[in-house]
Amino acid sequence: MTTLYKTGIVLLLTLFSLSADAQYERKLPREKDMAAYLMVYFKDDTHGLYMAISKDGYSFTDVNNAKPVIAGDSIAEQKGIRDPYICRGPDGLFYMALTDLHIYGQKAGYRTSEWERDGKGYGWGNNRGLVLMKSRDLINWSHQVLRIDQSFPELADIGCAWAPELIYDEKEKKLMIYFTMRFANGKNKLYYAYMDKSFTKLENTPQLLFQYPKDVSYIDADITKVGKSFHMFYVPHDGTAGIKQAISSTINKDYQYDDQWYDPESKECEAPTVYKRIGEDKWILIYDIYGIYPHNFGFSETTDFVNFKNLGRFNEGIMKSTNFSSPKHGAVVHLTKREAQKLADKWNLKIKF
Repeated sequence: MTTLYKTGIVLLLTLFSLSADAQYERKLPREKDMAAYLMVYFKDDTHGLYMAISKDGYSFTDVNNAKPVIAGDSIAEQKGIRDPYICRGPDGLFYMALTDLHIYGQKAGYRTSEWERDGKGYGWGNNRGLVLMKSRDLINWSHQVLRIDQSFPELADIGCAWAPELIYDEKEKKLMIYFTMRFANGKNKLYYAYMDKSFTKLENTPQLLFQYPKDVSYIDADITKVGKSFHMFYVPHDGTAGIKQAISSTINKDYQYDDQWYDPESKECEAPTVYKRIGEDKWILIYDIYGIYPHNFGFSETTDFVNFKNLGRFNEGIMKSTNFSSPKHGAVVHLTKREAQKLADKWNLKIKF
């Protein structure tokens, strides 16, 4: 075989591979293609990323037998992550955004002080970074830290950057990131900005997403588009922390205040996220009940975002965590049969999709 012929074969194979990748990225699976649910979450004791998979959206099995699939110290500036959020982008790839924060960093030997900066001046946690991740297959991930305080001069004095989430803005044709932020040790509020195409930096200075009518902190937004409406669940620290909802016809403004509490819990809740039941006009609202010990998730199901049926907590009703406990801040994305099986096979799960 001549060298020229071999070179031609290699070139053809390379072009075929690139073409296949491009086709993969362009093809966005539809709901009818989905066959499974993937939950991401974290735990306080490790500050690592966990994944759990489900066939029916009610019973979840941790893929790594309740051990992190990615260690926080391998991807985060503070050597720990919190508040993972996952979504599928318009290119078919998976995107994650996480809080770069280790609340036990001093005890773990990562720093000499309780927080990176003075707690009196900057408050609890006072991190300044988010971790951004991207993957084609849920196994191999790129990652980098986005320092919000370094992105724009006016953000140099922020007191925190927490609980980032992502949603695709169909009008702007961009991924919108939204998260909790405060300045110095002021009130926590909700802000948004747009990501650049490389998913590495912000294109604009974060803007206020929603103004709570009382002078209290409000955190942990989650936006779900249903029809032409955007339903945002969030957590105001207005008495016992819990879940409220605001609705808008625009993705990043004009959310209407509703004073109703949408979780059924008497103890403090945070970290609301919503996922749709595949093939049904039903949505499940997850909330992290941090006011109980051990921590647990609570779940409510709705068909209209007005009336919610309490599904209870993990392992106290229909919702099951088969091999893990005490999860924190969960988010769920749909998977195709092929994606779910590949992930299960990677972690040697005896599950067939």
